[in-house]
Amino acid sequence: MERESAPMHILNSSQFDRPFLDYICLLTDTIRRFDKSKEGLLYLRGLLAHKRAMLYFTQPSTRTFLSFQTAAQILGMSTNEIRDSATSSERKGESIEDSLQTFSSYVDMIIMRTAVPGLCNRIAAILDESERPVPIINAGSGPDEHPTQALLDIYTLNRSFVRDGGIDGKTIVMVGDLKRGRTIRSLSGLLTNYQDMRIVFVSPTEYKIGDDIRTKLQKANVRFDETDQLQDALTIADAVYMTRVQDEYDTEGESKKVDYSRFHLKFEHLKLMKEKSVIMHPLPRRAELDVAIDADPRAKYWRQERNGMWTRVALLTKIFGVDHKIVLPEL
Repeated sequence: MERESAPMHILNSSQFDRPFLDYICLLTDTIRRFDKSKEGLLYLRGLLAHKRAMLYFTQPSTRTFLSFQTAAQILGMSTNEIRDSATSSERKGESIEDSLQTFSSYVDMIIMRTAVPGLCNRIAAILDESERPVPIINAGSGPDEHPTQALLDIYTLNRSFVRDGGIDGKTIVMVGDLKRGRTIRSLSGLLTNYQDMRIVFVSPTEYKIGDDIRTKLQKANVRFDETDQLQDALTIADAVYMTRVQDEYDTEGESKKVDYSRFHLKFEHLKLMKEKSVIMHPLPRRAELDVAIDADPRAKYWRQERNGMWTRVALLTKIFGVDHKIVLPEL
């Protein structure tokens, strides 16, 4: 039997360029208009009613899982899930690769959240050589990448700055565990597509960005600074991107030895920030983001979360080639 052509995988942030980002933002804005009426939602539900998706989430997840599941349902897709590999034939000794190739026989897409670095790329390569290749979406792969989180972050920034010249020329302050934060790696990569950007990385010494991020930013001629002085960085920030300690990757409880309290965004810090600045967080949060900040109009993280669902709806229409059925406004 002749193999199908290779599908569109979503594996890392480097596969997105500026035209793609601009298009996804416009497509997402347009799709959200369908949410305003019963007729619009029924139209969306018919676009992919003939497709099935597998959510293979063997690393704990709440927001990303529900976001993808709901995005698929909005488009009419039926979904199956694996939340624990112990409930699959992997318990009997089957390899992850064989398990996922089995799943591809039953569904039209596999959306993966895994603690295993590089697994999504490996599965995509295997399926591309199989008789039934299906799209793979990396919904978080170890500490490596989280490309769809970066897409929704860009969409949130774009909407936040729509009346202020867009993302170009802005200063983005990223705070926290920058060494192991996959959202930091992916978003930093996407920001290289914008002009005159400045990124300020704020973290304890133990959690500084890796050389891979430095190299990517240097090649793209993106200005960046590294510091441990949060309050100074807040005064120049157009957007503050907070993150938690990624202690799930600890081997001997090393995170407990680091004083993280200096990198908490507190209510009293708000007076240091610009009136039109934006506060974001990929969630879940801990003490690094004061709950008292929720009421401030600059806090965008709950909106950011909802944006994720609609960005993923747009992405699914693009992957399956039905995005042309969404009527885009003339530019």
